[in-house]
Amino acid sequence: MMSKRFDGRDEPIIEPDLPIIDAHHHLFERPGLRYLLDDYLADTRLGHRIVASVYMEILAFARPHGPAHLRPLGEIEFANGVAAMAASGFYGPCRVAAAIVGQADLREGDGVGELLDLAIQRAPERFRGIRMITMDHPSPAPFRHVTNKPPSGSLHHPQFRKGFAHLARRGLSFDAAVFSLQLGDIAELADAFPATPIVLNHGGMAMGLEMPAEERLALLPPLRASLRDLALRPNVTCKIGGFGMPLWGFGLSEDDRAESVGYRELAAAWAPYVEAAIDAFGPARCMMESNFPVDGRTCGFVPLWNALKYIVRAYTPAEKAALFHDTAARVYRVVPIDA
Repeated sequence: MMSKRFDGRDEPIIEPDLPIIDAHHHLFERPGLRYLLDDYLADTRLGHRIVASVYMEILAFARPHGPAHLRPLGEIEFANGVAAMAASGFYGPCRVAAAIVGQADLREGDGVGELLDLAIQRAPERFRGIRMITMDHPSPAPFRHVTNKPPSGSLHHPQFRKGFAHLARRGLSFDAAVFSLQLGDIAELADAFPATPIVLNHGGMAMGLEMPAEERLALLPPLRASLRDLALRPNVTCKIGGFGMPLWGFGLSEDDRAESVGYRELAAAWAPYVEAAIDAFGPARCMMESNFPVDGRTCGFVPLWNALKYIVRAYTPAEKAALFHDTAARVYRVVPIDA
């Protein structure tokens, strides 16, 4: 999952003083795979000014016993413990997991309320919402790269919306992890629940894996149109990143090539999709993410953030502040460190 061949730490840091809230990253330990607080902090110390982060569920550290619908509490408790360690200042200034997005199965309907209430009790200062991965695609190709294949048809499950209704009642958000073919479903969800903040993950993710180049490029115009339509819903914001996942089909991951990749090459591949998201939502409704360590399959932490900064190099200081810090702070209610 993490590139061992190239971490890009020798690249010069673009705009090293720009404060960043990393709007989406993971921590976990599985057989043969480890990325925990020390690993993330090592990346944040390479030069980019990561002042805080949003912890995103990855089905890690679930409780091994008890009712199945409450087992995701284990990951929320883990993330809150990590956040408390980081908040102590002992590990440096980066407030890792300053906001936490946990996992819940909304197909439980009204039963999800118990999990949400307990999550708020366990992490009252940091728990901000849930993510339920609902990616559906007619091709089996993307799911060969997904550790835990999501159940099909979740957005249309008869109990899904009944469970979704519990989020707004508690002031919680929903992180939407879907493919671009499903953006119409997210638009309908946003219309049905206008009081619930919805955060689109990974710029809508146009799945281009194992497609010929012409077919993959043909995905951009409909993605752009779907993002513009979705952006008409004021309760939706967009997370920009995740481009290091092989699902996009850029051919830059360590599975595809042996040589290193720098920020300019990343920027050239990613720019049309970054620009499509920003053009649709505007900087004030977009936020940048590392999606680490998952995006580490393509590049290191330094070139990833360099590429995102380079793509928006002509933006105003206020627009950059929104993209890299302010939108995430507002949406996930990241409290200023001196508050």
